[in-house]
Amino acid sequence: MNFDEFTGQVQHRLELPGTGQTVRAIRATLMTLGQRIPEGNAEDLAASLPMEIQWYMTGAVHEHGQRFDWKEFVSRVSEIERVDPPDAAFHARVIVDLVHSIVPESDFQQLRDQLPEAEDDENWRKLFEIVDAGGWDDALEEQTGGGPQTEGSDS
Repeated sequence: MNFDEFTGQVQHRLELPGTGQTVRAIRATLMTLGQRIPEGNAEDLAASLPMEIQWYMTGAVHEHGQRFDWKEFVSRVSEIERVDPPDAAFHARVIVDLVHSIVPESDFQQLRDQLPEAEDDENWRKLFEIVDAGGWDDALEEQTGGGPQTEGSDS
C-alpha cells in the first residue's frame, strides 16, 4: 500500500473532509505510538508502512519507550491532532486497524506486547477494539446491523 492509498483509506474510514486533517490524524497516532514503544519495535512496525508515514514512528520521535497509559495516549493524540479526546481515540483505533492489515502479524504482536491490556477502564485494549472485532469491515457490519451495504461493500 502506498501513501495515497493509506491516507485515502484513513480519510474514507474517518469521513474527514481533507487530506490535511487525515495526515494530522495519522501523524498524531503513529508519532504517539512511537513515543510509547521501544525504538526497535517502532522501526519494525514502521518498516511495512508507506515510506512517507514511517518517519512518524521513528524520525519524528525524540524519545522512544516512554511509560504512559491509554488515557495519556489519547490526550497526546488529541493535542497533536487538535480534536476532542473521543474523536482522537476513535481515529487512533481506525488507524491502528489499518496498520494491522498491512504489517506482518509478528510486528503487530510486538506492538500489543508493549501495551499492557488490563481489565480496568484505562487499559490499552481499547486501542485494539476494531482489530479485536475482526477489523474495519466486520466492525462496520456489526455497527450497521449486517446485511448488504450499499456503499463501499466491494472494496
